[in-house]
Amino acid sequence: MVTVKLQGVTKRFGKVVAVDDVTLEIRHGEFFTFLGPSGCGKTTTLRVIAGLEMADEGRIFFDDTEVTDFPPYKRDTGMVFQNYALWPHMTVFDNIAYGLKLKKLPKDEIRRKVKEVLDLIKLTGMEDRYPTQLSGGQQQRVALARALVVEPKVLLLDEPLSNLDAKLRVEMREEIQRIQRKLGITAIYVTHDQEEAMVISDRIAVLNQGKVMQVGTPQELYRRPRNLFVATFLGRYTLVEGIAEGGAEEGFVKVRAGELRLEGVLTSGDVKVKEGDKVVAIIRPHAFKFFQPRKRHVTLKGVIEWASYLGPYYEARLKAGGTSFLMTVDPSVDVKVGEEMTVYVEPGDIVVFPYEALREESYMSELR
Repeated sequence: MVTVKLQGVTKRFGKVVAVDDVTLEIRHGEFFTFLGPSGCGKTTTLRVIAGLEMADEGRIFFDDTEVTDFPPYKRDTGMVFQNYALWPHMTVFDNIAYGLKLKKLPKDEIRRKVKEVLDLIKLTGMEDRYPTQLSGGQQQRVALARALVVEPKVLLLDEPLSNLDAKLRVEMREEIQRIQRKLGITAIYVTHDQEEAMVISDRIAVLNQGKVMQVGTPQELYRRPRNLFVATFLGRYTLVEGIAEGGAEEGFVKVRAGELRLEGVLTSGDVKVKEGDKVVAIIRPHAFKFFQPRKRHVTLKGVIEWASYLGPYYEARLKAGGTSFLMTVDPSVDVKVGEEMTVYVEPGDIVVFPYEALREESYMSELR
């Protein structure tokens, strides 16, 4: 296991700043994910860590060893690419053994290591097949095995599941997580899929335009986003524009939005809101309760304008005070289009940001 540290790392391609002054630490044995929209710099950051791209500024450490100027083969990493990159003329065994042969290990040791990793990825008995004789999921396992068999210090995965169908993606992300936990290896993963990142990661770095917007656990990012970009990039939401009524008290701020009266929480100590400021409130679909809670709460009364049954829950939209609120509803709750419904939201489940955040150029492409 190894700790990976980036200090002020910047990477440019001409006038484009792909990675912009990134500083963060990835811990021993952690499953860490770079998440963000296309073009945000997540793959470039991964390639800089791998040594496939050289940083223009900043330093990279594996534990206490600086690897900033090391070529890829001296960094002791294993890379799993989006397109698998298997040799079509080689068997599964030879694809996996390729890196070991480059190291000139004895044949008996190569056979032993390949057998061990085949057992790990549950492909024992398929070593004589060629990539064209494998399913997409099996090819992905071979690509993973090829990276693991050389026993790297750090496992790097660049959107490895993007070519698989939805069901297989779920199965493979569970398998990758199982293998990483079993080996205890430090893993760095790249994806644009929010659900995938939330399920598989110990911590996530959300990137936008080459910058790290926030680093945290999935729970921290979802429930306590530090800025509007993170709040609106992770998961679904309802956004309400309004006016602050009084300053923040113990982190909470009251919001007037037309006929609505909301109360929400400021998630960043750096953010200040005073009476009369324009603000935006973010409410997640799961936040709505259908029985009045004992804690202080916001009451919303409106009409169900749309509902869809999804098995474990309904998705519905409640039109209240001119705003259409997206909700997830337990199937035991009677939801009928056109009928009135009263729902409740605890202030801690409403996140408030200054309106200026909505107007910043870096957010506009995501929100509009």
